[in-house]
Amino acid sequence: MRRGSARAGVFCLSLLSCVGCKKPVTMAAPASASADDSSPLPSSSAPPWASGPKPPATPEGMVWIPPGALVAGTPAGTLPRIPDQEIAGEQVILKGFFISIYAYPNEEGAIPLSNVTEEEASGLCQKRGERLCTELEWERACKGPENETYEYGNHYRPEVCNTGTEPRMLPSGLRVACRSDFGVRDMHGSLWEWTSSPWGRGTKENLVAVRGGNAPAGELVGRCANAIGKPPDTRAPTIGFRCCSGPGNDAKVTLTVERRTAIEHRKLTAGDPLVRRMEGELPAEARAELKHPDTFRVSHSWLWHPVGNEELVVFGGCTSETVLRGCGVIVARLSLDEPLVLAWTSSGRYVPSISTDYNPRYLWIYGGDDRSHFRTLVTYAWGRVTIGVTERNPKARK
Repeated sequence: MRRGSARAGVFCLSLLSCVGCKKPVTMAAPASASADDSSPLPSSSAPPWASGPKPPATPEGMVWIPPGALVAGTPAGTLPRIPDQEIAGEQVILKGFFISIYAYPNEEGAIPLSNVTEEEASGLCQKRGERLCTELEWERACKGPENETYEYGNHYRPEVCNTGTEPRMLPSGLRVACRSDFGVRDMHGSLWEWTSSPWGRGTKENLVAVRGGNAPAGELVGRCANAIGKPPDTRAPTIGFRCCSGPGNDAKVTLTVERRTAIEHRKLTAGDPLVRRMEGELPAEARAELKHPDTFRVSHSWLWHPVGNEELVVFGGCTSETVLRGCGVIVARLSLDEPLVLAWTSSGRYVPSISTDYNPRYLWIYGGDDRSHFRTLVTYAWGRVTIGVTERNPKARK
């Protein structure tokens, strides 16, 4: 099972309850069998490991989510990921519970109810003898027994749940394939859904975790781990809810968010093993662009903190020639002290310098060549780093 840890963040899970241990079920021999009777059991008998207490009778319109392990959040090596909002793939043991197949009123073909506050949603569940789900119960129901990224698997498919657009009310059950392996339907692609969980992500604001929904960034929002925080008195046509039943799980998300200066200089030392590693393992793009890539040497290094709980390392350097010198930067993420290269961009013949814009997610790389000085935009989004536009001095020679 995948696990991860956030390098720049500290988090913990408050586990206030756990699943009680159960003694193994023993199978009694038939009354007619003697003590030394070694005849096989009838073929209809269940094997000992499949025996055990049956789940409670399932209420109408609900499915049973058995007790088990939820890999909460998103492991650090899995993208997309929002490190200042998601646990880094930590295992949480949850008790079994029931959850509605559809959003309230939980009727196939009905339009889900919206424009209710969190308190009103909780009250409507209570009138049915039910309750609002916690956000980790919601996530387990979505991820299924195999803890998949989306309710339908680990690879994003926008057509399955109609994700990648603004949220809008659709009749429940319209998207037949939009279901988790537990049988829960329409958890994405329509309304966001209230949970009973406070937004425990490093803020003092009174917010509640809201799950599901839709947005143009479908690959991100359509994940089972995705969540947003909303004031509990919010009324919106894009927020509804679904109900759960049975004793609630007390496990909750408590994520400490560390926010640091956007750019910090990283001191270089003689024989720095990380620098030597980067010089010896230039990305393919750098080797294709530089005339003599084997002579590339790192001269500057920075730490880039585009969002809370995220730290990337930027290496700047040049090859050793004078006439054919090539320079650029490598952006990498460290995982267990091993660098994972995320991007390379050239700074021409000039030793690179860097700065952030008003938004720390935007990093400018400054360089120049025989034509002019220029700068290239490097953008951070949900764990990924992309190389954007290059802007030249308007007086550049054609």
